[in-house]
Amino acid sequence: MSSDAAAITLVALRKTFGDLVAVSELDLEVQRGEFFSIIGPSGCGKTTTLRMVAGFEDPTAGKILVGGRDVTGVRPYHRSVNTVFQSYALFPHLDVWENIAFGLREARRPRAEIATRVGEAIKLVRLEGRERARPSQLSGGQQQRVALARAVVNRPDVLLLDEPLGALDLKLRAELQTQLKDLHRAVGITFCYVTHDQGEAFSMSDRVAVMNAGILEQVGRPEEVYRRPQTAFVADFVGASNRLRGRIVSAHGDGRYRTEIEGVGERSVSGAAGLTPGAEVTVVVRPEELELSTASTAPAVIAATVTDVAFLGSQRTVRLESKVVGNLVASTGGGTRAPELGSEVGVTFKDEHSWAVPV
Repeated sequence: MSSDAAAITLVALRKTFGDLVAVSELDLEVQRGEFFSIIGPSGCGKTTTLRMVAGFEDPTAGKILVGGRDVTGVRPYHRSVNTVFQSYALFPHLDVWENIAFGLREARRPRAEIATRVGEAIKLVRLEGRERARPSQLSGGQQQRVALARAVVNRPDVLLLDEPLGALDLKLRAELQTQLKDLHRAVGITFCYVTHDQGEAFSMSDRVAVMNAGILEQVGRPEEVYRRPQTAFVADFVGASNRLRGRIVSAHGDGRYRTEIEGVGERSVSGAAGLTPGAEVTVVVRPEELELSTASTAPAVIAATVTDVAFLGSQRTVRLESKVVGNLVASTGGGTRAPELGSEVGVTFKDEHSWAVPV
């Protein structure tokens, strides 16, 4: 993908605060019209990256291009970028209509155009009938929708969203996630979304970037990042995972490796590129890929004891302790009969459901 075709291009982007390196040599491209998310733990550099794209922070080094145009050092109001924050930042003395129209009025757009575009934005965020309400008369979700409408009504090339749903309760967040996806499809603007909530990012995004300590660990489609993590950090951060110690015996040349897994034996597993014989690896198996049975002593079965069972509605989480591989976690359907606490079970997994990453 060429930089000219990208909505956002970051080239060797770096940001330091004194001795602290917040973002380190970041190279990244976000495609036009894409819903792109950046995830990572607190302090990983994701919000700093977003603020540099917005123009609120100047990079220490590197370049920022928006739509192929170098905007490094360009002030925020001269970039075709709008930002939505977790704090709604609405004008309390203005009603919904006037909050959304504010940017268009500042740009001195014709009155007829303002009326048309504000009306369209209100429909997009489903606030018909609330045009004359003040922010204090709206729920948190409604206020966030006003902030979204105000951001998209100016038709920026890129909409940056910094933890926009972080202040909402769980049920409302789920509703707003659906509405955000609908809004993205309707307006066709590039969305760049920052969140620490991986489930939120995975449910909405075309692609996801995982950051850690200022470094970009992996970029890919949500399922690819979840199923095929390229580093031990991504495997551990993205979803729950069972991590088994292993050593590469031989490479098959097709992305698969003969691997000696401690407490399990030799298995043929897929893995990250470039692993060589003798390399120490972590073999990742997701909880939903573990199979439990009562045959705890059968061949190729890990014997384990059930230490906890948690009912989560659509699924159950079963925590296990094995003398040979340590602690494990399995996920079963909520309608499936759960093993009893303290019972002995057998644990198995298929080769194709395992994935090796460097230690």
